Amino acid sequence: MIFNKNNQNDILDTLVSEYSFANKPINRFITKPKVEKKLEKLNILRKKIQDIENCKLKNNSKNIVFSDGDISSPLMIVGEGPGQTEDDQGKPFVGEAGKLLNKMLNAIKIERSKVYITNVVNYRPPDNRKPEPDEILRYSEFLKEHISIFDPKILILMGSTAMEALFGNKIKITKSRGEWKEIVIKNKVFKTIITFHPAYLLRQPDQKKFSWQDLKKIRKEIDNLNIKI
Repeated sequence: MIFNKNNQNDILDTLVSEYSFANKPINRFITKPKVEKKLEKLNILRKKIQDIENCKLKNNSKNIVFSDGDISSPLMIVGEGPGQTEDDQGKPFVGEAGKLLNKMLNAIKIERSKVYITNVVNYRPPDNRKPEPDEILRYSEFLKEHISIFDPKILILMGSTAMEALFGNKIKITKSRGEWKEIVIKNKVFKTIITFHPAYLLRQPDQKKFSWQDLKKIRKEIDNLNIKI
């Protein structure tokens, strides 16, 4: 505020008389935006995974593959684990399966850059094999923390490994895909759907029709919840 020299004292006297002052100092620090706090927590989790010991997945890999996409997205996609291309680039879903994922998202009018993507395991399994049960169990704790921090409105699990990490191995993906489920992590319920992994669809293209059904359900739920993406 700029005061006129002629009446500056009068104005200041008025302000002093109208306002009372507390002994408690004013907190002038600006609270960090929510997205910055989320990024902070994610970086801590990433470091925790990088510091993991006695892990043959980590020992076999070039890079940690933590995540990719929009940190503010309402959608979170969980895949299986990195392949060779993902390991080279340090990003999930950038190989052939990633290209198919991009097409799948585009089919329901979603850009890949508008979603957030991670995997169950963050290091490439040797020879691109499926993660073993003990590896899935070990990394599932990191995954649950990842989901809790990210706090998605819709959680999409792609493939049996992602399904097993959160729901165990007693259910079959062929029977469970396309159904809306709820997973509770740290006392919060997350709306979840299971669908086939794009890598599986590359091997079994006849199954794409089922994935298309799942994609349409996801799009419908996004619209029903009035999610902007």
